[in-house]
Amino acid sequence: MARSLLLRTALWAAALAAGVPSHAALDIGDPAPKFTATAALGGKTFRYSLAEALAKGPVVLYFFPAADSNDCSIEAHAFAEAIDKFAALGATVIGVSADDIDTLSKFSVKSCQSRFPVASDQGKTVIQGFDALMQTRPDFANRLSYVIATDGKVAYYYQNLNPDKHVERMLNAVRALPKATAAK
Repeated sequence: MARSLLLRTALWAAALAAGVPSHAALDIGDPAPKFTATAALGGKTFRYSLAEALAKGPVVLYFFPAADSNDCSIEAHAFAEAIDKFAALGATVIGVSADDIDTLSKFSVKSCQSRFPVASDQGKTVIQGFDALMQTRPDFANRLSYVIATDGKVAYYYQNLNPDKHVERMLNAVRALPKATAAK
């Protein structure tokens, strides 16, 4: 009994140290919270609506801790390089962080290569709605990616602070969507 409690405590502490929230993410099949947010694409700001994006096809929604940090720039660049593959599958991509819109406007050009938008969520309502708040550093979003099907439900998610596999996993998840859900 004491050994089991010790093991659970050690696992919980390791998860916190890794920046993994205890509730992890929305589950597959959960409805994705609809939101609008100020976003930037190619340095220009606009109002992004998840509902409007879903009317056109599935959405890859990824959360990242901080624009211009090394790992976040690597991840944004990887999404930018793969954007044509997502588009061929009828999917769009949006990144979300707690950064201010001026920072994200520059990031949308530099790291996102003006290929996809990034949205500002300084109030963290979207981040919290998607269970993407980093528990150990609550000023930041965790690195968490979702595929949201056109029915508005979570089709897949992947959470890992390492940015290397997010794009590959999101592409595979979009490819696995039923054809009626993949593109309208």
